[in-house]
Amino acid sequence: MRFEKSAIVVTAWIHLWAGGLLSTLVSSATATEPEPTISLADQKFLDTLQERTFAYFWETTNAENGLVPDRWPGAGPSSIAAVGFGLTAYCVGVERGYVTRDAAAQRVLTTLRFYWNAPQNEDPSAAAGHRGFFYHFLDMKTGLRYRDCELSSIDTALLMAGALSCREYFDGDSSVEREIRGLADSLYRRVEWTWMQPHPPLIGMSWRPEKGLGDHSYRGYDEAMILYVLALGSPTHPIESSAWEAFTSTYQWADFYGYEHVNFGPLFGHQYSHVWIDFRDIQDAFMRGKGIDYFENSRRATYSQRAYAVANPNGWRDYGADIWGLSACDGPVDAVLPYSGEERQFHSYAARGASAQYTEDDGTIAPTAAGGSIPFAPEISIPALQTMRERYGENLLGKYGPLDSFNPSFTLEDVELTNGRVVAGIGWFDTDYLGIDQGPILLMSENYRSAFVWKLTKKSPYFKQGLKRADFSGGWLNEQPFLNE
Repeated sequence: MRFEKSAIVVTAWIHLWAGGLLSTLVSSATATEPEPTISLADQKFLDTLQERTFAYFWETTNAENGLVPDRWPGAGPSSIAAVGFGLTAYCVGVERGYVTRDAAAQRVLTTLRFYWNAPQNEDPSAAAGHRGFFYHFLDMKTGLRYRDCELSSIDTALLMAGALSCREYFDGDSSVEREIRGLADSLYRRVEWTWMQPHPPLIGMSWRPEKGLGDHSYRGYDEAMILYVLALGSPTHPIESSAWEAFTSTYQWADFYGYEHVNFGPLFGHQYSHVWIDFRDIQDAFMRGKGIDYFENSRRATYSQRAYAVANPNGWRDYGADIWGLSACDGPVDAVLPYSGEERQFHSYAARGASAQYTEDDGTIAPTAAGGSIPFAPEISIPALQTMRERYGENLLGKYGPLDSFNPSFTLEDVELTNGRVVAGIGWFDTDYLGIDQGPILLMSENYRSAFVWKLTKKSPYFKQGLKRADFSGGWLNEQPFLNE
């Protein structure tokens, strides 16, 4: 099936999700290792889940410049991180037969041409970025900085990860595919990672033309692993190798609901870097000391969140073995409101999570929390998504898969909401999809089924160089040379 702009009614989507009428098309060219044994029912479920989440990127993107909306149908800017997920999604779309290779290549080329030609300067109102970095949000039409948002290091890294995956996938001799490789390479080489360091060797979070570099840097375990790997692997502006040790020096190893691991509350921090990097059987110094790898760490984090939901210390409605998952997502409103005989704090968009050091939980569940953990723990993640489908049906599910979030505990109908809607007697449901949450569902489902994205980036000299400079070794990485070997 190839996607075109069209209206897909919700009832048809639910039928497809439940019935799984779509076929699975897996490229034999990437099948270099055994794929997991997946039941027919789960295959059909994932077929539809992936096709719907892919459609988010293919149908809502501005085809004239490749900018993916941060959210839809809500109005707003493009998220450069969502573009990063989208670029890799187009490769998956070709492999799954959703779009032709030529169509995907043209979309990728349009996107990379836009970013390469977009103005880079210090003008706060007439630039898309500066020193190779890009602003977190860009205007969907003009491609310029959206309002007063920051130049973002982590979001630039996610954009570059998407570009570099396309660099490896589009390996043909046509002029289009050659240009894709050249632009992806040039965009990555242009990023001045060493400039974004207010506290070397750590990498800073942001810069604004009005204020300069922000004072905060990425340290400790979070989504920034991929940022450090790409900054370490740069052939033009590499940061010092000591940055990785500085980053890991503030890790918080602790037991949370029976699972010892490096803690980080929201599950996206355990998922984003893993979308592109296969951490199975490779270890840095910290993980060698613990006797596990980061893949196992994310598996434990997933299980610990499920155990937290089963224990349900705050007494939220519907939490349990198959309804769980805290991550950054939309919520109903920023307000203190009554629940179960007491006053509770609710949030709109927030980094919800649960760990030994950090818990932010207002009863709001993000389907991407389970979806992004499918490779780590398919035996609990897929049933969780299936239960959400069965229990909430069309209130949660739409043409692009599960909506961003829901809260069965929030049933107040006389409150002015920031996001979403309340369904009487059932709870609050978002009405938007978010690109940075749809992307992990699609791409991690594919990694579980075929390891496709991981295979692409294993071919990238930049990812390999970054991992080796961070002192990773073992597994597939031992078979790969440094850039200068």
